[in-house]
Amino acid sequence: MPHIEGVTRLAIIGGGRMGEAITAGLVRAEVLAPSEIVVAEPDPGKRDRLVASHGVKVAQDGLDAVCGADAVIVAVKPQVIDAVLTLLSSAVGDALVVSIAGGVTCARIESHLPPGTRVVRVMPNTPALVGVGMSIVSGGTEATGGDVAKVEALFGAVGDVVVLPEDLQDACTAISGCGPAYMALFVDALATAGITEGLTRELGERLALQTMAGTVELLRSTGQTPAEVIDAVSSPGGSTVAAVTQLEERGVRTIIAAAVHAAVVRSRELGR
Repeated sequence: MPHIEGVTRLAIIGGGRMGEAITAGLVRAEVLAPSEIVVAEPDPGKRDRLVASHGVKVAQDGLDAVCGADAVIVAVKPQVIDAVLTLLSSAVGDALVVSIAGGVTCARIESHLPPGTRVVRVMPNTPALVGVGMSIVSGGTEATGGDVAKVEALFGAVGDVVVLPEDLQDACTAISGCGPAYMALFVDALATAGITEGLTRELGERLALQTMAGTVELLRSTGQTPAEVIDAVSSPGGSTVAAVTQLEERGVRTIIAAAVHAAVVRSRELGR
């Protein structure tokens, strides 16, 4: 079994969807043994499911989970992370602390923990639930290159990972963190348009989903740029040209840019 050096006990605070996605990915990839992972989850039903599904240890209380851990993943919402970190502060010891709270800076996390605590910030996204996530990793003031490498290995179990300076986190959040919502919105819009043209919703969604998945694989496998794929599908005077012309004339690129900017602004607001 591959192993992450220096991590023999990982505490995950929060057994929600993302916390469970990380747990499942680590177990599935055999990065850690189930016995090396303890998940803090107050809901007894969720604790039972985590044990049954993944074989990990569970705790009702975050302090119990963190005690003796080499690394702690804080998988809670930005709105509650300050209170959670304050609660855990007395128990983290010399553990590496990893936060996945969107917009919350390393400096803010460090301010709630003992001086010298090593902190790494991560922005994963929901496709981590099926093992094809995208995670952005940034180290805090005290984090070493080895700490960042450990976190990169942990989140590599649930998809792709990029290590970047923290000042790029908000921009990345607006693309990969929020991006699944954009993609789902586009699929829904295509399916709804198909209904207008006589298709069933089921067929419209099937066509849209497979086309999106196929286009992603085409871009990955061939190395073609998005512009090259558009050109390859666009015959002069054809249906694709008519459709793309409508998208461009109605400002689709401007709309997308505005959406991304709004997400960046909100991410920064959450960080404060």
